[in-house]
Amino acid sequence: MAQDKVVVIVGPTAVGKSAAAYALADGMSCPHIISCDSAQVYREITVASNKPDDTILRRIPHHLVGIISVTQRFDVYQFNRLAVDAIDATLAAGGTPLVVGGSGLYMKILLDGIFEGEPADLELRLRLLAEARLRGRGHLHGKLQELDPAAADKIHPNDLKKMVRALEVCLLEDRPISEKQKECHGIWGRYNVCLIGLNEERSVLYERINARVEQMFMQGILQEMQAIKDLEISPSAAGLIGLREVFDHLDGKIDLNQAKELMKRNTRRFAKRQLTWFRKEGRINWIHREAGMREVDVVRRIREAARL
Repeated sequence: MAQDKVVVIVGPTAVGKSAAAYALADGMSCPHIISCDSAQVYREITVASNKPDDTILRRIPHHLVGIISVTQRFDVYQFNRLAVDAIDATLAAGGTPLVVGGSGLYMKILLDGIFEGEPADLELRLRLLAEARLRGRGHLHGKLQELDPAAADKIHPNDLKKMVRALEVCLLEDRPISEKQKECHGIWGRYNVCLIGLNEERSVLYERINARVEQMFMQGILQEMQAIKDLEISPSAAGLIGLREVFDHLDGKIDLNQAKELMKRNTRRFAKRQLTWFRKEGRINWIHREAGMREVDVVRRIREAARL
């Protein structure tokens, strides 16, 4: 409903999103935090994901934190379903959802929705790919033009993956993919969403990142990674920052200092990519953390922007 408020706090890693959210929640009557973080969903990854400790988890209800194993795959479809369910349940209970995290893709999908078609039919997919090899991609694009002109106009003839998926939906569901995509709705417009972005000077952010990596090693990231090193880690977890760098150190490929420096560098690069993504999102109300700005001032700015 339009009167139901959802506060979304995004920004680069280490900018202080979680700390601001905790301080904000402490001044609210029934807050629930929904994590928008691709690492915090894993039970075994605590230090490397900067997961909230037990004290915070007891104080503030959290969702999508430590819900699956690193051996299990987790994708944007699962995130979207679980996050929407958590938001709906929180609002139904009279609470205020605080969506907090740095995953731009998760945020975008939550706001605007995601199309979920029928599962792929392997036999049909192989047949379509064979047609593309034998008769050319233009042939597939022509077939799509006949079945779903609206989709064909948006999909380049060289984009084989999207062409095949669109044809699968048309042939399996007997409905154009363009029609089904119109049914895809996110929380934007459905609820009163206030989208807040936190940022600060690049040099200050990078100092925070470097300090956080050092803190992770003091908090036991080596032991955390050793405990999962021999597991069959899912592809969705394997790409998380911290795993490969620490695994390489544990395997004797690099020394401890090299592992730290690689983590710092990779995290800084990740933060830069996050900012690039978020800056393309025109709906974000940005709050720039000035030098010396206290947490209480950041929270006050968030309250003003969200009209809490």
